[in-house]
Amino acid sequence: MSMKNPVLPPDVYIPDGEAHVMPDGRLYVYGSWDQHTDLLCSNEYRVVSTRDLSEWTVHDVSFSVSQSPWNKADTAMTTVATIGRWAKFRHLIRTLSNLRRAGLMEQFKRLAQAGRKVDTPLLFAPDAISHNGRFYLFFDLSDGSEGVAVADRPEGPFRDPVRLPAEGIDPAIFIDDDGAAYYYWGQFRASGVRLNDDLLGFDPTKVHHNLVTAEQHHFHEGSSMRKIGDTYYLVFADDSRGKPTSLGYATGPTPLGPFTYRGVIIDSDGCDPCSWNNHGSIERFGDQWYVFYHRASGNTAGFRRLCVEPISIAADGSIAEVQMTSQGAGEPFALGEQIDGWRACTVGGGGYVGDFHGHQALVLPRVGATGTYRHVKNEAPLQQAELTVRGSGTVALRIGSRLSTIDVTPGTVTIELAELPPGTHEIQIALVSGADVTVSSLVFT
Repeated sequence: MSMKNPVLPPDVYIPDGEAHVMPDGRLYVYGSWDQHTDLLCSNEYRVVSTRDLSEWTVHDVSFSVSQSPWNKADTAMTTVATIGRWAKFRHLIRTLSNLRRAGLMEQFKRLAQAGRKVDTPLLFAPDAISHNGRFYLFFDLSDGSEGVAVADRPEGPFRDPVRLPAEGIDPAIFIDDDGAAYYYWGQFRASGVRLNDDLLGFDPTKVHHNLVTAEQHHFHEGSSMRKIGDTYYLVFADDSRGKPTSLGYATGPTPLGPFTYRGVIIDSDGCDPCSWNNHGSIERFGDQWYVFYHRASGNTAGFRRLCVEPISIAADGSIAEVQMTSQGAGEPFALGEQIDGWRACTVGGGGYVGDFHGHQALVLPRVGATGTYRHVKNEAPLQQAELTVRGSGTVALRIGSRLSTIDVTPGTVTIELAELPPGTHEIQIALVSGADVTVSSLVFT
C-alpha cells in the first residue's frame, strides 16, 4: 500500500469514502464494501486508516447488517432498486434516460435482478464522528432505514444500534465549532436536522428539507459536510455532466444553508467502461486538503476503489477541479519506479482495470483499448520502458507527445524510446493489434 492510487490492495474495494481525522491523529475512512461481482455494497463495513497516507491499515469488520434488529429479509434491494424510491417521477425518468445514454441499462438490470436474490438488506454508505470520547457510526440499509451505533474505538466494532426517524440513503454527520451536531441524508433532495445532544436521535418536526436538490444543485446523493473558515461546504455526488460520476459542492453560511452550487471537485467518468457514480468527501490532513473518492473497476459499476487527490481552496472559497491520477497524494512516479498496471486512472476503447484470470492488471481486450497513467517525472532523459504483459499483440506507448510501438508476447519487453527531455508526463498504452493483452507493470529508465 502506498500514496499511489488506488490506495488499498487491489482486492480491497472500499467506496463512498468519508474521511475524518480522529483524536488519535490518524485519518480514518468510513465507506461501504463491495464484495460481489453482481452487487454494489454488501452486508458489512470495514474501516481503513492511515497515519501518513502511505501505510494503510484495513481493520476488521466494524459493523454487520445482522446487528440491526429491524432488518428484514423481504425488504432487501440493491442501489438500482432504490432509484426513484425517494424521488419524484421526473427524477426517475431522468436517471433512466442517463443510464440508457451511458449504455449501462443492461448492467443495472442485472444488478437489480441480483439484488432481489439477497437474503438481507445491504449496508449502503456510512459516516462516523468522534464525540465525548466515543465514536458514532451512522449507517443505512437498502430498505431505506437508517441508524446509529456506538464504539469505544474509531475503527469499531460498533454496537447497540438505534434506529433513526429517517428514511433514505447516504447519511452524513457534522459537529460544528459550538458542539452542535447535524445529520444529513437523501437522494435527489437532501434533508438535514440538528441531532439531540446524545447523537442518538432528533425531532422529526425540525427537519429541513431540500437543502440541495437535483434541479438547483445537481444533487444526486451522498451528502458530506465540512466547514472551512466561516463557510459550510456540502459535498455530494453531482450529475451535472449526465451521470453522477462527479463530486460537486455547494457552500452556505450555516450548516443548514441556504446553499449555493459552486462546481465540480473531481469527475471519475472514464475510470471504467461501466462507471456510474461517485461518492466521497474532503478532509484536511496536516496542512493539506484532500478529496477522497472512488473509481469503479472490473468492467462493472462496482468493485469501487478508494482514491485520494490533493486539492486547493482559493481565497474566494472555491475548489479547483482536479484530475484523477495514478500518483495520488504522493509524488509522480520516478525513473526506475514500478507502475502497477492496475493503477491506470482512465481507460478507453473497452479497456478496464481489474481481474483477468486471477491477475490484477490493465486489461486491453480489443484493438483500440487504452489505459492512461498520471504522471511520470524524469530528471534525466527517458530512454527505455519495460512492460510486463500477458497475451500477444502490438501495443503503442505514448509519453507526452512521443509515440512508440512494439510487438509483445507474454513476459517483459523493452521499448526503446525517442529520448524525452526532463519533465512530468502522462502515459498512455493502447492495443494496436491482437486481443486480451494485459499489462501487469511498466517501468521507465
